[in-house]
Amino acid sequence: MRRTTHRGYPFAPKRNRISPLAVISSEASIGADVEIGPFCVIEPDVSIGEGCVLESRVVVKSGTTLGPNNHLFEGAVIGGLPQHVHMPESPGRVIIGAGNTIRENVTIHRALEADEATVVGDNNLLMVNVHIAHDCRLGNLTIFANNAMLAGHVTVGDRAYVSGAVAVHQFCRIGPLAMVGGQAHIVKDVPPFVTVDGLSSLVVGLNQIGLRRAGHSSAEVRRLKEAYRVIYRSGAPWNEILARLREEFNDGLAALFYQFLSTTTRGILCERRPPPGATIRIPQEISEPLPVRHARAG
Repeated sequence: MRRTTHRGYPFAPKRNRISPLAVISSEASIGADVEIGPFCVIEPDVSIGEGCVLESRVVVKSGTTLGPNNHLFEGAVIGGLPQHVHMPESPGRVIIGAGNTIRENVTIHRALEADEATVVGDNNLLMVNVHIAHDCRLGNLTIFANNAMLAGHVTVGDRAYVSGAVAVHQFCRIGPLAMVGGQAHIVKDVPPFVTVDGLSSLVVGLNQIGLRRAGHSSAEVRRLKEAYRVIYRSGAPWNEILARLREEFNDGLAALFYQFLSTTTRGILCERRPPPGATIRIPQEISEPLPVRHARAG
């Protein structure tokens, strides 16, 4: 029996649409229904999954695996060598999941070690000029606006939003559903579910819009607010904060606060609003504002 489409026409097998101006290694693996535009370069040891679209001038370098249905726009370079003073002889890989949109001039670099990988999950949006350095790990459904930059070994949780021109220090973590404002300088971990003000690079509350869009209930958000107050408004010592989070918020979304905070190595960003009793009187003769010191975990 002849296979037909839903319109009744003969079934057409999926075929690749590859420009004759593209340069593709014979040692690369190209899935079905892939579109590759002019002046693309696909190096050896590359795997491109079914349904991917590469616009013109995309470069996919050795050691890269693209899952299905990714869309790469002009000038993206995926799998470049890590930017490191000690260049590894055998760098790791770049592994990209499914359904990602990678816009113009995005760069994603390979891991430093041969048995490691820079990982991008599924359904992420990386806008123009985003840079993902070696050994970073992105979850699913994240959004990175133009010119955001991740240094090496940064981890970003699911549904996090990183605004334009944000710079993230190496080894920092951004928790799930966190929202980082434009031009922020992230030098410590960003807890889950919080909003970071771009001007001050400090926490200014929960990411309530993101939580609502993700479908979380009002009851869940209330529990997050209670846990947030323990972290940022109680004025308690760090170990007491962790103990309260472990005992009082051990289920649901709020349980992620303890899991995240108890494993921090860089400390977490402070809140822009100081806790009660923390006001410092500034002598009148001092005309310049004093520098703000970030609290450290421990």
